[in-house]
Amino acid sequence: MTERLRLWLERGDRGYHLRDAATGDPVRWDDGRIRVVAVAGTSFRPDAVQDDAFAPGRRLALVPEPENEHDPNAVAVWDEERRLHAGYVPAAVAPELAGDEQAVSLWEFVENGRRVGLRLLVAPADAWIGRPAV
Repeated sequence: MTERLRLWLERGDRGYHLRDAATGDPVRWDDGRIRVVAVAGTSFRPDAVQDDAFAPGRRLALVPEPENEHDPNAVAVWDEERRLHAGYVPAAVAPELAGDEQAVSLWEFVENGRRVGLRLLVAPADAWIGRPAV
């Protein structure tokens, strides 16, 4: 039986670093237990990604799009309430997802004072993620 993954989000300049809540050790973004990916297609939704619902530390919704005409494996990235669409999980990663993962906006890319991109934490459904109060 594997131990449940427990992560703390620790504030950085443009978002959050990860720390193992059990050991206190830093968790690298290339850790095999998680995925940290840049959200694809944010340049097509510049107004949506400005919303505070996509600010680092906020929980997001991963929505499979099996009827997507361009990619039946597409997984859309929405805010938690599914009001605003920010983009997609990269096409190379989407087919590897089980469909029950949880997602958190982890990092933001800013140009001229506007959010232009996001880095997303994708963690197992049963992972505990200690997030700051928003």
